[in-house]
Amino acid sequence: MKSFAITPASEADIPDLIELLGVLFSIEQDFTADPDKQRRGLVKLLASPAGRIAIARDQASRAVGMATAQLVISTAEGAPSAWIEDVVVREDWRGKGLGRALLDAVLGWARSQGAVRAQLLADLDNAPALAFYDKLEWQPTQLGARRLMLDKA
Repeated sequence: MKSFAITPASEADIPDLIELLGVLFSIEQDFTADPDKQRRGLVKLLASPAGRIAIARDQASRAVGMATAQLVISTAEGAPSAWIEDVVVREDWRGKGLGRALLDAVLGWARSQGAVRAQLLADLDNAPALAFYDKLEWQPTQLGARRLMLDKA
């Protein structure tokens, strides 16, 4: 029997989502937790028809994981593509199928929106995350991520 439930997140979930993002950003080298920024981003993502946040709760209703997806139009595919972000599972819940279930939830949503491909970024020093995606048969690409902070340019 499953001991967790995954649902689409709502604005009422924002405090729990911010806490989960704090867990994630403590692992990733490129991001720093900032609850005000995370709140603003979550509000916008929840309001967007091109985005979905899945949240997992245990039997006591404690938030134990989340994943987000956003649609973009891929000129390579000629169709929508899903960017998967913010995949995080509390440490005591890892290895129990929750990460896979969260990804299934956002990927199912993306497919229902016409997405034909999904991609994600993972911290190159996060060996457990890379092993997890390998196990799920996510394929590495030859593309390297770059960023430019537009508010500081």
